[in-house]
Amino acid sequence: FVAEADESDGSFLLLAPAGAIVLNVELDHLDRHGDLDGIRAAYRSFVDTVAPGGFLVLCADDPDAAALAGPARTRGLRVRTYGLSVGADLRLFEVTLHERSTSYAAVLDGVPLGRVAVGALGVHMALNSAAALLAGVELGQPAAGLADGLAAYEGVHRRFELLGEAGGVRVYDDYAHHPTEIAAQLRAARATAGAGRLVAVFQPYLYTRTQAFAAQFGAAMGLADEAVVMEIAVNREDPIPGVTGELIAAQVPLPSAQVAFAPTWAGTAEIVAARVTRGDVVVLLGSGPVYKLGPEILHLLEQR
Repeated sequence: FVAEADESDGSFLLLAPAGAIVLNVELDHLDRHGDLDGIRAAYRSFVDTVAPGGFLVLCADDPDAAALAGPARTRGLRVRTYGLSVGADLRLFEVTLHERSTSYAAVLDGVPLGRVAVGALGVHMALNSAAALLAGVELGQPAAGLADGLAAYEGVHRRFELLGEAGGVRVYDDYAHHPTEIAAQLRAARATAGAGRLVAVFQPYLYTRTQAFAAQFGAAMGLADEAVVMEIAVNREDPIPGVTGELIAAQVPLPSAQVAFAPTWAGTAEIVAARVTRGDVVVLLGSGPVYKLGPEILHLLEQR
């Protein structure tokens, strides 16, 4: 079976997989790991959980993920890499974003596989699909059959999921809750928006994450045409004085008229609906209950 390993609470160290994929190693979950060195140490420990004779698939484009190759090989694991980088075992070329899918040319160990398509939008989704393809090859499956499976993939709940359309405005929901994730998803959403404007609505989740990454969150939200930042969702942490969603809103590099801070849930849907016109795309972002705004926004648009 396949499991999504979770570093947020350290539970990925309880596994003993025959093979593993590491997409990236980034600073996050400061409440548990403290700093980037703590994250790196946790991932090195994760490599040690892979069964002897197993394999490790790493993203060659992420320096800290790629750095795990040395410790893995020392343990005798088969290390396979993928990415856009020169030298990746499975290299992606000519990544193309379509309205609801992504395709790319793939070359595995110097042998062209032709174009691979996946029913998910974004360069990050192309890379994720390549990781899955490479792991499948390591498990003895033919690359052509794996590519057919990726082509049939239609996405999952809370990953750029279309919630509905009203008044010519499409509303999507995505679980992105880290600056890198938000930036990747908003870049991808541009392909869907086309000539329309992109309106991003973000609900932060952790106080420590907001405090550490307010500037990065702001920069990511600046990739949209309009940005609405909500208050931090109630979560497992105690509040930190002075740390609110407004810290992020203040860092969004857009004209002030194109940025709004919504301090309460009530009224947020109205703020969003007032900013959109026919042809626009709204993307709800965050790991909290922000997706519940979707029906409220769509209802307001239907009433106009």
